[in-house]
Amino acid sequence: MHKRVIFNDKLLPYLLLAPQIAVTVVFFFLPAGQAVLYSLYIQDAFGHDWQFVWFENFEVVLTDRDYLDTVWRTILFSGAVTFVSMGSALILAVMADKHIRGATVYKTLIVWPYAVAPAVAAVLWYFIFHPSIGFASKGLVALGVNWDWKLDGGQAMAIVVLAASWKQVSYNFLFFLAGLQSIPKSVLEAASIDGAGSTRRFWTIVFPLLSPTTFFLLVVNVVYAFFDTFGTIHALTQGGPGKATETLIYKVYSDGVQNLDLGSSSAQSVILMLIVVALTAIQFRYVERKVHY
Repeated sequence: MHKRVIFNDKLLPYLLLAPQIAVTVVFFFLPAGQAVLYSLYIQDAFGHDWQFVWFENFEVVLTDRDYLDTVWRTILFSGAVTFVSMGSALILAVMADKHIRGATVYKTLIVWPYAVAPAVAAVLWYFIFHPSIGFASKGLVALGVNWDWKLDGGQAMAIVVLAASWKQVSYNFLFFLAGLQSIPKSVLEAASIDGAGSTRRFWTIVFPLLSPTTFFLLVVNVVYAFFDTFGTIHALTQGGPGKATETLIYKVYSDGVQNLDLGSSSAQSVILMLIVVALTAIQFRYVERKVHY
């Protein structure tokens, strides 16, 4: 017989929820509401005169060729970060799930990068691939590669993708490893007895059973690539060279903080929020159909 604990104080649940509700209101709802409000105004260079313009800021943003290029650049960047981080994490998790010597140390070392701040991670990759002093850059030059990501936009984007993906691999690794360890060993043993090789067992049994974890990480990684990569881009390339690595979140910062165009920046932030909400809804609507719980 199990004992049930019942709290007679009806106010207690609300008190326990109050801190989280307060944090959500202060750091999400209030800034989001302020962004929506500012997106309907334009202001002078000194921030004294405000003029209500309805949706003119949205019209200007959505007809700006540079902004549309940034949208496609962000989609490609997010797709690359999601694919690289999740693919690498899955491979590492499969290796860690095997009975290998020093598995505990191996798992600990893989988890460490998640504790590194995005800006610090960017600085590490900055020195590794620095055109003049980076040891990786020297190796690429020795192989005949004309390496200078400070001038080449494609190379700069590749570095930003690698840095952002490396930062997220540890998070994905933890969930993939937990998912692999939750798969019943009897199922794999039965498939092995039936003659299924390791590759076939993975694609026909393991990976389908990992679909809930994969779907969850897909949503999380897309949101991460859209929002949480600002620190990496700012510390590594600052959106350059030119605008080769400028994503939507960084453009909101450059237009709002550097150029002091709060109306356009607020409109961009609202559009960015709607894009992420739409992508998440599409994933739940179409991708989740292939998830087997």
